[in-house]
Amino acid sequence: MPAYLTKFLPFLRWFPLKGDVLKADFMAGITVALVLIPQSMAYAQLAGLPAYYGLYAAFLPVAVAALWGSSNQLGTGPVAVVSLLTASSLAVLAAPGSDQFIALAIMLALLVGVIQFLLGVFKLGVIVNFLSHPVIVGFTNAAAIIIALSQVSKLFGVPMGRSEHFINDIVGVFKLIGDTHLPTLAMGVLAIAIMWGIKKFKPKLPGVLIAVVVTTVLSWSIGFERNAEGALDKIADPELHAVVQQSMGAARRVDDLNARIAAKTAALKSAEKAEDENNVGAVQTEADIALLRIDLRDAEAAFTREKAALRQLQVVRSVDASGATLAIYRADRAPQGVTLDDTTYRLRKLSANGFRLEGGGEVVGGIPEGLPSVQMPSFNLDAFGSLLSAALVISLVGFMEAISIAKAIAAKTKDRIDPNQELIGQGLANMVGSLTQAFPVSGSFSRSAVNMNSGARTGLSSVITALFVLLTLLFLTPLLYHLPQAVLAAIIIMAVIGLVNFGAVKHAWQASKHDGIAALVTFIATLAFAPHLDNGIMVGAGLALGLYLYRTMSPRVAILGRYKDGTLRDLKVNPDLPTSKHVVAIRFDGSLYFANVAYFEDAMLEAVSKHPDAKYVLVVGDAINQLDASGEEVIHHLVDRLKSAGITLVFSGLKKQVLDVMRATGLHAAIGAGNIFATEGQAIAAIYEQLGEDAADDLFCAIPAAR
Repeated sequence: MPAYLTKFLPFLRWFPLKGDVLKADFMAGITVALVLIPQSMAYAQLAGLPAYYGLYAAFLPVAVAALWGSSNQLGTGPVAVVSLLTASSLAVLAAPGSDQFIALAIMLALLVGVIQFLLGVFKLGVIVNFLSHPVIVGFTNAAAIIIALSQVSKLFGVPMGRSEHFINDIVGVFKLIGDTHLPTLAMGVLAIAIMWGIKKFKPKLPGVLIAVVVTTVLSWSIGFERNAEGALDKIADPELHAVVQQSMGAARRVDDLNARIAAKTAALKSAEKAEDENNVGAVQTEADIALLRIDLRDAEAAFTREKAALRQLQVVRSVDASGATLAIYRADRAPQGVTLDDTTYRLRKLSANGFRLEGGGEVVGGIPEGLPSVQMPSFNLDAFGSLLSAALVISLVGFMEAISIAKAIAAKTKDRIDPNQELIGQGLANMVGSLTQAFPVSGSFSRSAVNMNSGARTGLSSVITALFVLLTLLFLTPLLYHLPQAVLAAIIIMAVIGLVNFGAVKHAWQASKHDGIAALVTFIATLAFAPHLDNGIMVGAGLALGLYLYRTMSPRVAILGRYKDGTLRDLKVNPDLPTSKHVVAIRFDGSLYFANVAYFEDAMLEAVSKHPDAKYVLVVGDAINQLDASGEEVIHHLVDRLKSAGITLVFSGLKKQVLDVMRATGLHAAIGAGNIFATEGQAIAAIYEQLGEDAADDLFCAIPAAR
């Protein structure tokens, strides 16, 4: 196959396909699909989208990433961390699950795809190195805990608020534990028990699929859902009618204030673009927004109190022959002789437009049959700035997750991974996905492992997985109606448990205290900033870079003595080594650049001050990899300063790139060609030749064994 063809069409390397390869890929593809379908629906809800959008993200992106990526086994699709980042990035811009939220998620997928694709085309895959491993470890541990906690409310069947502080939301959930819907909890626990048991005792079986099938059939057979839509005009009890009407009014006020804030914010942005910063109108608008936010906090607090009061009320309903609601009564005030159904309900999901009667557990519900429509994502220019920063974080985190998985698998399969080609594959997957209503995707560790262990030989297995998802969208969606939401929560919890790895944080600390600090700070910052997880990883990345600069600002400076084999070694490690009063030997373990030149100069002058009789200073430069203009200037100054004091500065072991800078700037001539040597041995021999008889008895001048 011509190289230029496989460069642009990497999937051509799969051909010609042999029968055994095709069979292995077919079985692996179906196996992964059985895991992917329920997982993708769970991750869609984690991202704040209706469950069926997970199927859209599990369709074309899976195939495209395999066709244009470099890994034969990497399984792309919805993943936990990227889904949570999507939700946290968009929750501040729109209500989760709303049409605007969905549109922003699709637009975000396009931005993520464009960024990844451009990074791959321009071969900038190395940019992910700015997110160091300790930062990713800290972030992943925190994100896994946040993901698991975010599913607790669905597991217990209680509502969970969404505020600027995730910890407060979780505390609110635990305060409602007394309202736990026991059948919902039972479904979730059953699913966890099935998945855990199969993983432990029969790991080759698709535990996720079995849990989904068992709980869905059970949900259908016992009528687990038992929910109905409620309307204010159906409430027959006057007192209850007044309470619900007041609560709906509180919800309406919250919606109204949010709309006014959004309108004012849009007007402010327009004014800032059109006018200068001293525009009085813009200042007044900012003040109006601040006052509206205060009113919004009060309105939200009032609405929360209203909902809390209604949460304890139980209601019943009278129905007609078709099961439609005729009237709603308080359970303890239902009139005699009225035909009631056999369920007691609670009022849930109260909004300005109505409420929901919940007598059972939450299920996935109706899923639109057929393929997602193909269309360009709608652009929201006001949200573009916020989305761009979120897209950059998701692009880097998602790709780092994908490439780490691909490399781990390649180490076992002996395949070659091209990070830039993988970026192109992931970028195209997200771009194509955005055209078919998908949210951002990345490589999945669990599904990639299933793919590899199932015998996948080429990326064709992922194409087969996508085709199986296609069949599900066309024909099998009605079977998923009764799938309990608690089971989707259980799937997510079981999936992210494996991401919690505090041993990796400990390992980072043991390797380097700075790496350990970066991991811990990232972990704490991610938890503290939740739900704004991008802030946590930015803090970690910034700290890691800061600590790196700090380390390079003060590298190790070693005063050297002569070891018995003739080499120069650190006196701090070997304090009894012979030294010389005539020669000070120093090793500088770092590049010489603007951030550490002052430290280098101070270290040199301090060493000279401690050896007042020294005639030569030897800088062993084997560890100096870089010399910039600031470093060159300082060395030039040192040469002149030491020369005026009767001291000669000598260098050994300098690398080509350092010597090139010295020659280009005239520093080489200032030092003198006779004072620059290839090795420390040559430098010492030349120095003692210059010293002559004055240093004949100096123990530093020669190898003791040769004396």
